[in-house]
Amino acid sequence: MPTPPDIRLLLAVLAPLVGAGLVMLTGKKPNLRETCSFAAAATLFVIVASMIPAVRSGTTLHYTLFQLLPGLSFSLRADALSMIFAVTASFLWVVAVFYSAGYMRALEEHAQTRFNACFALALFGAIGCAFADNLLTLYLFYEIVSVTTYPLVAHHQDEEGYEGAKKYLVYLTTTAEGLVLPAMVLIYVLSGTLDFAANAHPGILPANIHNGVIVVLYICCILGFAKNGVMPLHNWLPSAMVAPTPVSALLHAVAVVKVGVFSTVRVMLYVFGVDLMDRLHLGLPTAYFVSITILVGSVVALSKDNLKARLAYSTVSQLSYIILGVALLTPTAVAGGLFHIAAHAFAKITLFFCAGAIYVTTHKKNISEMSGLGRAMPWTFGAFALAALSMIGVPPVGGFVSKLYLLVGALDAGSIGILVVLVVSSLLNAAYFVPVIYQAFFGQPATGDSPHQHGEAPLAMLIPLCLTAMVSVVIGLFPDVFMHFAQAVLP
Repeated sequence: MPTPPDIRLLLAVLAPLVGAGLVMLTGKKPNLRETCSFAAAATLFVIVASMIPAVRSGTTLHYTLFQLLPGLSFSLRADALSMIFAVTASFLWVVAVFYSAGYMRALEEHAQTRFNACFALALFGAIGCAFADNLLTLYLFYEIVSVTTYPLVAHHQDEEGYEGAKKYLVYLTTTAEGLVLPAMVLIYVLSGTLDFAANAHPGILPANIHNGVIVVLYICCILGFAKNGVMPLHNWLPSAMVAPTPVSALLHAVAVVKVGVFSTVRVMLYVFGVDLMDRLHLGLPTAYFVSITILVGSVVALSKDNLKARLAYSTVSQLSYIILGVALLTPTAVAGGLFHIAAHAFAKITLFFCAGAIYVTTHKKNISEMSGLGRAMPWTFGAFALAALSMIGVPPVGGFVSKLYLLVGALDAGSIGILVVLVVSSLLNAAYFVPVIYQAFFGQPATGDSPHQHGEAPLAMLIPLCLTAMVSVVIGLFPDVFMHFAQAVLP
């Protein structure tokens, strides 16, 4: 028996949109403006959290706004996969509001009203993607994220900012419109619907479609959702680092890249389905394809001295763990990949928060200039170290759980090659994170540079980064909330 429409889905999507409007209306009163941002973020999180019990019990929530044609509607759903992304994004928006206020005010940044409004609009698009019930709704919200984050990337309004934002928008819109949109039209013509399947096994494509057509559609979707950072369509991501650090945190942990990998795995599991991917042997080739991104991204990160650039290429690499886990098609690997959505989000936003705190306090951007800073900023670099351990996959932090499941999943799939990729990539993760931590705590500052002249960043920045670092540890010690949803996707 179908569940009645659940208005909470619509309210969740509208909360950040209303928040953006309130931010614009209160722009001349900074304290009230930030209060409106926090109220919208908190409201969204409460609404999303209220859905957890129902979805944990196995219920899928639905809400349809309108139907255009049979099998073509604008509708929302909350299922296990939705909740992993929605809970993560809504919680981190609450934290990011505080951090952004501290960062933007400390540097006396211009256009703070526009910044906060676009931040809220980006979450509007991200939550819409999380709760999309079909490919049409997913596509529309995916494009909303691209458009609303353009002003954030171009925030500084200088030549570098406009160039980075232009590359960002061109990459993401041309791939979506050139690959995903035609694939979506053809899928509707062939199957008569764009609604996602009820579970991850059957998919929605009829059995009589030629295998070659399915493979082409599949490739279009993997490459078309270019926010997933898969090489060779990843270059927009490091170019977007010209944005303020809170934007980088948003791009790399909450809204943009997670929308990319979420959209990718949603289509893999609920349009093509595990059964079809297994029958056409699409899984392992996909896993090996994204393994290139995992390894090359890590090697490039190792070569970067600029801290944000190193973190950007780390993101390029880490995102593909999620796709790799799903592509292995075993329950353990899929659970590990999906759990990494949350594990990576909390760790990576911590790392970018730390980079921003370092810049606000010292105006240093390069790792080579940070020798000894850990002794002057122990809380910041302590949080950085915890988040880095999660990226490497060291217990008891969240990344250990996802990587452990990925390793076991690779064994279940009988793929020694993927097992080697996972081990080598973790060693590379250690190679580009450990020197940063060691240099900060044990390195000797350059002549004439005394790190002790610096202190910690303002509390509005320090508290959020410590909180997200601790959450990374908590989900490593108590992974059940996210792991329950991850395991429910492919029981």
